[in-house]
Amino acid sequence: MAECNDPKCPIHGNLKVRGGEFVGKVVSAKAAKSATIERQLVKRVSKYERQKKIRSKVYAYNPECIGAKEGDNVRVGETRKLSKTKSFAVLEIIKSSEGK
Repeated sequence: MAECNDPKCPIHGNLKVRGGEFVGKVVSAKAAKSATIERQLVKRVSKYERQKKIRSKVYAYNPECIGAKEGDNVRVGETRKLSKTKSFAVLEIIKSSEGK
């Protein structure tokens, strides 16, 4: 992790992380300072007394000091609204895709 001067960085800046945290996989990191994270959830279907897997995509702020890439497993935390679609920020890379 490199040092940064970004005010929206949850580690080096003023952005507070509050609310939910989860682990997901980066599906796309093409936009500048943004990442699309997909997570797998298990939802209970009470009518059939079974469970089904569902996927959820979240757009998160990806600071340059973290720089998560496609295929990385990351920890994401909830923040204030950063833009129209982003209200999460990447906190750390758990497993890098380069280590394959």
